Amino acid sequence: MKHEPSRAAARAPRRVLPVIVLAQLAGTSTWFAANAVMPELQAAFGWPATAVGTLTSAVQLGFIAGALLFALLAVADRFPARLVFLVCALAGAGCAAMARHHAANFDALLVWRTLGGFCLAGIYPVGMKLAALWFPRGLGPALGLLIGALILGSASPHALRALSAGWPWSVVFDGVALASAAAGLLVVLLVPEPPHPRASGSGLPLRALWAAATDRRVRASILGYFGHMWELYTMWVLVPAVLATRLAGASLSWAAFVVLGAGAVGCAGGGWLVSRWGSARVAGAQLATSGLCCLLAPWLMHAPAPLFGAWLVLWGITVAGDSPQFSALTATNAPPALVGSVLTLANSIGFAISIASIQLFVAAAARWPLESVLPALAIGPVLGLIALRPLLTRGAGPR
Repeated sequence: MKHEPSRAAARAPRRVLPVIVLAQLAGTSTWFAANAVMPELQAAFGWPATAVGTLTSAVQLGFIAGALLFALLAVADRFPARLVFLVCALAGAGCAAMARHHAANFDALLVWRTLGGFCLAGIYPVGMKLAALWFPRGLGPALGLLIGALILGSASPHALRALSAGWPWSVVFDGVALASAAAGLLVVLLVPEPPHPRASGSGLPLRALWAAATDRRVRASILGYFGHMWELYTMWVLVPAVLATRLAGASLSWAAFVVLGAGAVGCAGGGWLVSRWGSARVAGAQLATSGLCCLLAPWLMHAPAPLFGAWLVLWGITVAGDSPQFSALTATNAPPALVGSVLTLANSIGFAISIASIQLFVAAAARWPLESVLPALAIGPVLGLIALRPLLTRGAGPR
């Protein structure tokens, strides 16, 4: 069933989308803070190569816990989204500051990174909810910009590390903490609360689960998203290791920022193409391309530098570029009063898949060459494309 856009969406102030996009960029900057300074942390404290997978999975686990708790309490649908965003952004800033303070203790760092991931559950999905409610008619392009900002935010610690080369690694944690706090203030001061139906009652909104399980269109987009999540975060975790086969120091940090940040181009470009192709076809094309990049890794890992760089940038563009369209498809076809809960539940399961993938591939990369490990990431895109077929064959999707 397709839901008509609310009349309130036409009255969205012009500043709303730019502010949400900027806040999403700043608010998600804490996500990969530890990854950006992992070589320094390993050198300073003697951590093993697998520590990067453990710390990244801690953030993902915290995100899942936060997403599930928000779903159980229907936080995204029962409380003002702006205030949820503010509280979580300020708390995320505090977690980044505490992670910096306790970085020498791996167990304490794990705790603070997990709590930071918990806070991100009130930033990423809630930002999507705000965009979905203010811009239902142009949801694909709006989410393209929004998730593009998330991609740049996630990549920004690598740029911050490159800019602060020669300074202590703690600068990265301080910078993302300030950015997260600023994000919360931007949203609460400059983004009005959108008029929308509120979920009633308490407890897990079972209708959200039922909608996902029984609606063919919602189910197709969610399962496609799960295939995307098998690949996305594991690729991001392994990119520095791939680049380290040729680069080091500030050059490696800049290259990592470019490759990861290229996903913003895929998100924004995909949003532009939605009006011609539809969200399902845009997502399917990018998912297929990123899967092909996985399969070509054994050859392109040893290619000349220009081809090697082009491969990684193309992979960076397409591995993330389909994400906003999966979210747009799900948000458009879910019941309006339960959009936040459906997105949150889908996110939580997708991030659980990412944890399994990260742990599996980081452990495999410690035992075997990267070029023999990376092709297995294509399992996710292949299964995602199969799941997406009902939408691809009908050309379904928001425009």
